[in-house]
Amino acid sequence: MGVISRIKEDIRTVFREDPAARNTWEVILCYPGLHAIWSYRIAHWFWRKNFKNLARFISHIARFLTGVEIHPGARIGKRFFIDHGMGVVIGETAEIGDDVLIYQGVVLGGVSREKRKRHPTIGNNVVIGAGAILLGPIKVGEGAKIGAGSVVINDVPEYSTVVGVPARVTLKKIRRISGVDLDHNKLPDPVIEVLHRLEKRIEELEKKIER
Repeated sequence: MGVISRIKEDIRTVFREDPAARNTWEVILCYPGLHAIWSYRIAHWFWRKNFKNLARFISHIARFLTGVEIHPGARIGKRFFIDHGMGVVIGETAEIGDDVLIYQGVVLGGVSREKRKRHPTIGNNVVIGAGAILLGPIKVGEGAKIGAGSVVINDVPEYSTVVGVPARVTLKKIRRISGVDLDHNKLPDPVIEVLHRLEKRIEELEKKIER
């Protein structure tokens, strides 16, 4: 895909993912997440050509301008979108598939100082909620949803939803019919669900005692 085609695809992705986008000029001028992706692609090109200092400098400038830090060594697929963007950090060995959507404050971080694979691998069509932290060389399966504020330290099955600290799987094999949606307000809370079950069980036992 040529440079112009890729730019047009990125702009279409913004319109697809953000209902607040009104026109092309607004998208080009006012979306720091988009600017961060474009800067990353330039830096990644230089990284692959072994101009690593220049690549790091470009990513450093992009971080200053956008609030998004993407290491030029990371590998990112097509139609990747960062909504709002501020505070996003993507490490050197992170791998991100196609059609991935992430929100502000997301961290794809490492847990090792060794020069090896130490950052997450994200499958296609994944949604990562605001403030979520994913640590280590874990794998997030295709179509998975990561709840806002979750801390993920283990692999996530495909088409599942994880929430909490540490994150736990709450839904499995829920395939998305079309598009990408996170529905922050509809994500299940496993702790609350357990408390509700305990409360119901206590009520049942109290009734038995009364009888």
